[in-house]
Amino acid sequence: MLRHGIWLMLAIWCCSAASGAAAVLEVGPGKHFDKPSAAIAAAKDGDTVRVAPGEYEDCATIRQNRFTLEGVGGEVVMKNKSCAGKAILVIDGTNVTIRGLTLANAKVPDMNGAGIRAEGGELLVESTRFIANENGLMSANEPNISIRVVDSTFIGNGQCRPTCTHGIYAGHIKLLRVERSKFLNQHEGHHIKSRAARTEVVGCDIQDGPTGTSSYLIEIPNDGALLIEKTHMSKGRMTSNGGTAISIAAEGDTNPRGPIVVRDNVFVNEQERSTVFVRNFAATPAQLSGNLLTGAVTPLAGAGTVH
Repeated sequence: MLRHGIWLMLAIWCCSAASGAAAVLEVGPGKHFDKPSAAIAAAKDGDTVRVAPGEYEDCATIRQNRFTLEGVGGEVVMKNKSCAGKAILVIDGTNVTIRGLTLANAKVPDMNGAGIRAEGGELLVESTRFIANENGLMSANEPNISIRVVDSTFIGNGQCRPTCTHGIYAGHIKLLRVERSKFLNQHEGHHIKSRAARTEVVGCDIQDGPTGTSSYLIEIPNDGALLIEKTHMSKGRMTSNGGTAISIAAEGDTNPRGPIVVRDNVFVNEQERSTVFVRNFAATPAQLSGNLLTGAVTPLAGAGTVH
Protein backbone atom coordinates (compact mmCIF):
# COMPACT_ATOMS: atom_id res chain seq x y z
CA MET A 1 0.00 0.00 0.00
CA LEU A 2 2.86 2.31 0.90
CA ARG A 3 4.64 1.45 -2.34
CA HIS A 4 1.46 2.18 -4.34
CA GLY A 5 1.19 5.58 -2.64
CA ILE A 6 4.80 6.45 -3.49
CA TRP A 7 4.30 5.55 -7.15
CA LEU A 8 1.11 7.61 -7.26
CA MET A 9 2.91 10.62 -5.81
CA LEU A 10 5.73 10.23 -8.34
CA ALA A 11 3.24 10.03 -11.21
CA ILE A 12 1.49 13.19 -10.04
CA TRP A 13 4.86 14.99 -9.70
CA CYS A 14 5.96 13.91 -13.20
CA CYS A 15 2.70 15.06 -14.75
CA SER A 16 3.01 18.42 -12.98
CA ALA A 17 6.58 18.85 -14.16
CA ALA A 18 5.61 17.94 -17.72
CA SER A 19 2.71 20.35 -17.75
CA GLY A 20 5.05 23.15 -16.66
CA ALA A 21 7.75 22.31 -19.20
CA ALA A 22 8.83 24.89 -21.75
CA ALA A 23 7.07 24.64 -25.11
CA VAL A 24 8.23 25.20 -28.68
CA LEU A 25 5.69 27.10 -30.79
CA GLU A 26 6.15 26.97 -34.57
CA VAL A 27 5.21 29.68 -37.08
CA GLY A 28 4.88 29.50 -40.84
CA PRO A 29 3.03 27.79 -43.70
CA GLY A 30 1.37 24.62 -42.46
CA LYS A 31 2.24 25.40 -38.83
CA HIS A 32 -0.16 26.09 -36.00
CA PHE A 33 0.57 29.85 -36.10
CA ASP A 34 0.68 31.92 -39.27
CA LYS A 35 2.45 34.97 -37.78
CA PRO A 36 5.11 35.44 -35.09
CA SER A 37 2.81 37.75 -33.12
CA ALA A 38 0.17 35.02 -32.79
CA ALA A 39 2.67 32.53 -31.37
CA ILE A 40 4.18 35.15 -29.05
CA ALA A 41 0.72 36.02 -27.72
CA ALA A 42 0.14 32.35 -26.87
CA ALA A 43 3.58 31.71 -25.36
CA LYS A 44 4.46 31.41 -21.67
CA ASP A 45 7.61 32.18 -19.69
CA GLY A 46 10.42 29.88 -20.78
CA ASP A 47 8.96 29.08 -24.21
CA THR A 48 10.61 29.26 -27.63
CA VAL A 49 8.95 30.54 -30.80
CA ARG A 50 10.53 29.25 -34.02
CA VAL A 51 9.66 30.99 -37.28
CA ALA A 52 9.94 29.37 -40.72
CA PRO A 53 11.48 31.33 -43.65
CA GLY A 54 9.37 34.04 -45.22
CA GLU A 55 8.34 37.67 -45.02
CA TYR A 56 5.93 38.67 -42.27
CA GLU A 57 4.37 42.14 -42.10
CA ASP A 58 4.08 41.81 -38.37
CA CYS A 59 5.16 43.18 -34.99
CA ALA A 60 4.90 41.97 -31.41
CA THR A 61 5.43 42.87 -27.76
CA ILE A 62 7.34 40.20 -25.81
CA ARG A 63 6.36 40.23 -22.13
CA GLN A 64 7.61 36.73 -21.32
CA ASN A 65 10.79 35.97 -19.37
CA ARG A 66 13.40 33.34 -20.30
CA PHE A 67 12.00 33.48 -23.82
CA THR A 68 13.50 32.86 -27.26
CA LEU A 69 12.29 34.07 -30.66
CA GLU A 70 14.30 32.62 -33.52
CA GLY A 71 14.23 32.22 -37.27
CA VAL A 72 15.08 28.72 -38.52
CA GLY A 73 15.83 27.17 -41.91
CA GLY A 74 16.41 30.35 -43.95
CA GLU A 75 15.75 34.09 -44.01
CA VAL A 76 12.95 35.25 -41.73
CA VAL A 77 11.93 38.88 -42.26
CA MET A 78 9.64 40.93 -40.02
CA LYS A 79 8.97 44.30 -41.63
CA ASN A 80 6.80 47.35 -42.24
CA LYS A 81 4.83 47.23 -38.98
CA SER A 82 5.52 48.58 -35.49
CA CYS A 83 3.77 47.85 -32.19
CA ALA A 84 2.85 50.43 -29.52
CA GLY A 85 4.22 53.17 -31.77
CA LYS A 86 7.72 51.92 -30.89
CA ALA A 87 9.22 48.95 -32.73
CA ILE A 88 8.80 45.77 -34.70
CA LEU A 89 9.73 43.93 -31.48
CA VAL A 90 9.10 45.58 -28.12
CA ILE A 91 10.90 43.62 -25.38
CA ASP A 92 9.31 43.96 -21.93
CA GLY A 93 10.52 40.64 -20.51
CA THR A 94 13.93 39.65 -19.16
CA ASN A 95 16.35 36.92 -20.25
CA VAL A 96 15.03 37.24 -23.79
CA THR A 97 16.94 35.97 -26.84
CA ILE A 98 16.27 37.18 -30.40
CA ARG A 99 18.10 35.10 -33.00
CA GLY A 100 18.24 34.68 -36.77
CA LEU A 101 15.80 37.40 -37.85
CA THR A 102 15.83 40.31 -40.29
CA LEU A 103 13.99 43.37 -38.96
CA ALA A 104 13.32 45.95 -41.66
CA ASN A 105 11.69 49.29 -42.30
CA ALA A 106 10.49 50.15 -38.80
CA LYS A 107 8.83 53.57 -38.96
CA VAL A 108 6.48 55.29 -36.49
CA PRO A 109 4.70 58.66 -36.42
CA ASP A 110 7.26 60.31 -34.11
CA MET A 111 10.06 59.05 -36.41
CA ASN A 112 11.80 57.21 -33.58
CA GLY A 113 10.86 53.65 -34.46
CA ALA A 114 13.18 50.67 -34.07
CA GLY A 115 13.72 47.12 -35.17
CA ILE A 116 13.95 46.25 -31.46
CA ARG A 117 12.98 48.41 -28.49
CA ALA A 118 14.45 47.01 -25.24
CA GLU A 119 12.42 47.90 -22.13
CA GLY A 120 12.85 44.86 -19.89
CA GLY A 121 16.01 43.35 -18.39
CA GLU A 122 18.56 41.00 -19.95
CA LEU A 123 18.48 40.86 -23.77
CA LEU A 124 20.63 38.83 -26.17
CA VAL A 125 20.44 39.66 -29.89
CA GLU A 126 22.22 37.10 -32.03
CA SER A 127 22.72 36.74 -35.80
CA THR A 128 20.05 39.32 -36.54
CA ARG A 129 19.95 41.93 -39.34
CA PHE A 130 18.58 45.47 -38.95
CA ILE A 131 17.84 47.01 -42.34
CA ALA A 132 16.53 50.52 -43.17
CA ASN A 133 14.90 51.22 -39.80
CA GLU A 134 14.69 54.60 -38.12
CA ASN A 135 16.72 53.07 -35.26
CA GLY A 136 18.16 49.62 -35.57
CA LEU A 137 18.05 48.73 -31.87
CA MET A 138 17.23 51.16 -29.07
CA SER A 139 16.53 50.94 -25.36
CA ALA A 140 14.53 52.69 -22.71
CA ASN A 141 16.29 54.46 -19.83
CA GLU A 142 16.24 51.60 -17.33
CA PRO A 143 19.28 50.82 -15.12
CA ASN A 144 18.48 47.07 -14.98
CA ILE A 145 18.75 46.56 -18.73
CA SER A 146 21.78 44.73 -20.13
CA ILE A 147 22.02 44.25 -23.90
CA ARG A 148 24.43 41.93 -25.70
CA VAL A 149 24.54 42.05 -29.52
CA VAL A 150 26.50 39.26 -31.23
CA ASP A 151 27.19 38.45 -34.91
CA SER A 152 24.56 40.91 -36.12
CA THR A 153 24.35 43.42 -38.99
CA PHE A 154 23.09 47.01 -39.15
CA ILE A 155 22.69 48.47 -42.67
CA GLY A 156 21.07 51.70 -43.81
CA ASN A 157 19.44 52.67 -40.52
CA GLY A 158 18.99 56.19 -39.19
CA GLN A 159 17.83 59.68 -40.12
CA CYS A 160 17.64 63.20 -38.66
CA ARG A 161 14.08 64.56 -39.13
CA PRO A 162 14.62 66.52 -36.94
CA THR A 163 15.63 64.14 -34.11
CA CYS A 164 18.54 61.90 -35.06
CA THR A 165 18.24 58.12 -34.93
CA HIS A 166 21.01 55.55 -34.85
CA GLY A 167 22.16 52.03 -35.64
CA ILE A 168 22.17 51.25 -31.92
CA TYR A 169 20.92 53.76 -29.36
CA ALA A 170 21.28 52.61 -25.75
CA GLY A 171 19.74 54.81 -23.08
CA HIS A 172 20.79 54.97 -19.42
CA ILE A 173 21.17 51.21 -18.92
CA LYS A 174 23.62 48.96 -17.11
CA LEU A 175 25.53 47.46 -20.04
CA LEU A 176 25.74 47.52 -23.81
CA ARG A 177 28.12 44.94 -25.31
CA VAL A 178 28.44 44.59 -29.10
CA GLU A 179 30.56 41.74 -30.47
CA ARG A 180 31.53 40.65 -33.99
CA SER A 181 28.86 42.82 -35.59
CA LYS A 182 28.85 44.91 -38.77
CA PHE A 183 27.61 48.47 -39.28
CA LEU A 184 27.37 50.01 -42.75
CA ASN A 185 25.78 52.97 -44.54
CA GLN A 186 24.29 54.68 -41.49
CA HIS A 187 22.01 57.58 -42.50
CA GLU A 188 22.95 60.53 -40.30
CA GLY A 189 22.92 59.86 -36.57
CA HIS A 190 25.64 57.53 -35.23
CA HIS A 191 26.39 53.89 -35.86
CA ILE A 192 26.48 53.34 -32.07
CA LYS A 193 25.29 55.79 -29.43
CA SER A 194 25.38 54.59 -25.85
CA ARG A 195 24.50 56.23 -22.53
CA ALA A 196 25.10 52.92 -20.74
CA ALA A 197 27.09 52.82 -17.51
CA ARG A 198 29.44 50.45 -19.37
CA THR A 199 29.83 50.10 -23.14
CA GLU A 200 31.92 47.43 -24.87
CA VAL A 201 32.51 47.21 -28.63
CA VAL A 202 34.69 44.22 -29.47
CA GLY A 203 35.66 42.68 -32.82
CA CYS A 204 33.22 44.75 -34.88
CA ASP A 205 33.32 46.34 -38.36
CA ILE A 206 31.96 49.91 -38.46
CA GLN A 207 32.09 51.65 -41.85
CA ASP A 208 30.29 54.55 -43.46
CA GLY A 209 30.94 53.12 -46.91
CA PRO A 210 30.75 55.29 -50.04
CA THR A 211 27.25 56.64 -49.35
CA GLY A 212 26.94 56.58 -45.55
CA THR A 213 26.30 59.96 -43.92
CA SER A 214 26.79 59.11 -40.26
CA SER A 215 27.88 61.67 -37.69
CA TYR A 216 30.12 59.76 -35.23
CA LEU A 217 31.05 56.13 -35.62
CA ILE A 218 30.66 55.73 -31.84
CA GLU A 219 29.29 58.28 -29.38
CA ILE A 220 29.44 57.87 -25.60
CA PRO A 221 27.73 61.16 -24.63
CA ASN A 222 27.67 60.78 -20.83
CA ASP A 223 31.02 59.14 -20.02
CA GLY A 224 31.06 55.83 -18.11
CA ALA A 225 33.28 52.79 -18.55
CA LEU A 226 34.25 52.13 -22.18
CA LEU A 227 36.10 49.39 -24.04
CA ILE A 228 36.61 49.54 -27.83
CA GLU A 229 38.83 46.70 -28.92
CA LYS A 230 39.89 44.86 -32.10
CA THR A 231 37.38 46.75 -34.22
CA HIS A 232 37.82 47.97 -37.81
CA MET A 233 36.42 51.46 -38.38
CA SER A 234 36.37 53.82 -41.35
CA LYS A 235 35.00 57.32 -41.80
CA GLY A 236 33.66 57.97 -45.28
CA ARG A 237 33.69 60.99 -47.55
CA MET A 238 29.94 61.59 -47.10
CA THR A 239 30.02 61.77 -43.29
CA SER A 240 27.91 64.53 -41.75
CA ASN A 241 30.53 65.11 -39.02
CA GLY A 242 33.99 64.91 -40.51
CA GLY A 243 35.94 66.09 -37.47
CA THR A 244 35.48 63.17 -35.05
CA ALA A 245 35.24 59.39 -35.23
CA ILE A 246 34.67 58.52 -31.54
CA SER A 247 33.22 61.10 -29.14
CA ILE A 248 33.20 60.73 -25.35
CA ALA A 249 31.26 62.83 -22.80
CA ALA A 250 30.20 65.62 -25.17
CA GLU A 251 26.99 65.95 -23.12
CA GLY A 252 28.70 65.88 -19.71
CA ASP A 253 30.15 63.44 -17.16
CA THR A 254 26.82 62.27 -15.76
CA ASN A 255 27.62 58.53 -15.61
CA PRO A 256 29.84 57.04 -12.90
CA ARG A 257 33.40 57.24 -14.14
CA GLY A 258 35.18 54.13 -15.36
CA PRO A 259 38.22 53.28 -17.43
CA ILE A 260 38.20 54.43 -21.06
CA VAL A 261 40.19 51.89 -23.09
CA VAL A 262 40.58 52.02 -26.89
CA ARG A 263 43.06 49.38 -28.03
CA ASP A 264 44.17 47.24 -30.96
CA ASN A 265 41.74 48.78 -33.45
CA VAL A 266 42.15 49.73 -37.11
CA PHE A 267 40.84 53.13 -38.22
CA VAL A 268 40.87 54.57 -41.75
CA ASN A 269 39.99 58.18 -42.54
CA GLU A 270 38.76 58.18 -46.15
CA GLN A 271 38.14 61.94 -46.20
CA GLU A 272 40.49 64.45 -47.73
CA ARG A 273 40.29 66.51 -44.51
CA SER A 274 41.84 65.44 -41.22
CA THR A 275 39.82 63.96 -38.36
CA VAL A 276 40.23 63.07 -34.69
CA PHE A 277 40.10 59.38 -33.84
CA VAL A 278 39.04 59.85 -30.17
CA ARG A 279 37.74 63.18 -28.89
CA ASN A 280 37.51 62.95 -25.11
CA PHE A 281 35.59 65.60 -23.18
CA ALA A 282 35.65 63.51 -19.99
CA ALA A 283 37.87 64.15 -16.99
CA THR A 284 38.84 60.46 -17.04
CA PRO A 285 41.96 60.00 -19.21
CA ALA A 286 41.44 57.82 -22.27
CA GLN A 287 43.94 54.99 -22.71
CA LEU A 288 44.79 54.42 -26.39
CA SER A 289 47.18 51.63 -27.33
CA GLY A 290 48.02 49.47 -30.32
CA ASN A 291 45.68 51.27 -32.73
CA LEU A 292 46.58 51.40 -36.44
CA LEU A 293 45.48 54.73 -37.95
CA THR A 294 45.50 55.45 -41.70
CA GLY A 295 44.97 58.80 -43.41
CA ALA A 296 45.02 62.28 -41.90
CA VAL A 297 44.23 61.41 -38.26
CA THR A 298 44.93 62.99 -34.88
CA PRO A 299 44.85 60.05 -32.44
CA LEU A 300 43.47 61.87 -29.39
CA ALA A 301 42.00 65.24 -28.46
CA GLY A 302 41.47 65.67 -24.72
CA ALA A 303 42.73 63.91 -21.61
CA GLY A 304 44.59 60.65 -22.06
CA THR A 305 47.60 58.80 -23.34
CA VAL A 306 48.54 57.23 -26.67
CA HIS A 307 50.85 54.23 -26.95
